[in-house]
Amino acid sequence: MEIDKYIDKFIKYLEVEKMYSIYTVINYENDLKKFNNFLKRECIENLLDINYSIIRNYLLYLNENKNKSKTVTRNISTLRSFYKYLIKNEVIINNPMALISNPKQEKKLPNFLYYNDLEKLINTPDEKEVLGKRDRLILELLYSTGIRVSELANIKLTDINYYENSIRILGKGNKERIVYFGNKCNIKLLDYLENSRPLILERKKKSNDYLLLNNNGVNLTTAGIRLIINKIVKKCSLKYNVSPHMLRHTFATHMLNEGADLKTVQELLGHENLSTTQIYTHVSNEKLRNVYLNSHPRARR
Repeated sequence: MEIDKYIDKFIKYLEVEKMYSIYTVINYENDLKKFNNFLKRECIENLLDINYSIIRNYLLYLNENKNKSKTVTRNISTLRSFYKYLIKNEVIINNPMALISNPKQEKKLPNFLYYNDLEKLINTPDEKEVLGKRDRLILELLYSTGIRVSELANIKLTDINYYENSIRILGKGNKERIVYFGNKCNIKLLDYLENSRPLILERKKKSNDYLLLNNNGVNLTTAGIRLIINKIVKKCSLKYNVSPHMLRHTFATHMLNEGADLKTVQELLGHENLSTTQIYTHVSNEKLRNVYLNSHPRARR
């Protein structure tokens, strides 16, 4: 059984039936190509020849090539999904992934912005300029909602509920959720919609359903949003890099620090598992320190 053929079928299945995002599909495809290249070096060309020992050797190969445990775990997840697909479609009977376990993850705590740096960043765009209003809105939306940069780029005007200050988001795996934004973000949104977006479209004689546009009247890509944020960071002279995902981390950290419960933050972030959200409970010691200083008899001044 040709391995290439079934990898292609699996990728089409992810695109058409599972409707995964292009970025997710590309990751699956890259992982399976890497696995297939390893098999070719080992002179394995038949799916039925792949067993537990070969999978173990592949994982050892990944470790020897200095892949991080997170990368190895993703490759294991990809292979699990691939073999689950093969079993479901009766291509194979025995699953060589059945006894494979994930490596221990190195716990890397997410970076986040403290309030003073966040304010400095958000106030940097020049709102007297047409594109400055848009740039301010980008920062407000990322921090106010905690959405991913890909989700931000895909917001359409019809996704926004102006009465409830909410946005319908299509997240990972095409799962829909509702996120909310506050009054400050709402002010910047209306300012952009009234005094910036129409000018961009009028200048280029175009129409567009997407919320965020570039200078040519075309919807902003994720790469475009990252570039805008990089320019803002340089302009405000922060001493570290800020990515769109860092604003998502900041949203989660600040929500928990201010008393939001873990389940609510999980729903707003669109995390499938609560354990993914729990990492934010270990990020900031500021709240713990304040509670201790205000509560312990020997800590009070």
